[in-house]
Amino acid sequence: SIRVGRLHSWKLHLETADGAPVNDATIAVDGGMPQHGHGLPTKPRVTKRLGDGEHVVDGMKFNMGGWWVVKFRVAGALGPDSVTFNLKL
Repeated sequence: SIRVGRLHSWKLHLETADGAPVNDATIAVDGGMPQHGHGLPTKPRVTKRLGDGEHVVDGMKFNMGGWWVVKFRVAGALGPDSVTFNLKL
């Protein structure tokens, strides 16, 4: 479970449609609470690239319960892509 009010790290796994790991990409993290009109209380970022498509994102924090959206924008050799996660905390 995701704990409210605490800083934590996420491990993000990236791979191509055919399953090849994506290691060398620029990854931007954004998000917020759409119903409250504010963004994340921190500025999460990728701090480590572990290989095999694994990336560590540090600085994740959710300061209250409710509906949160977390967006990852990825710019790699095959072009840009993005993914959005909806979370209810």
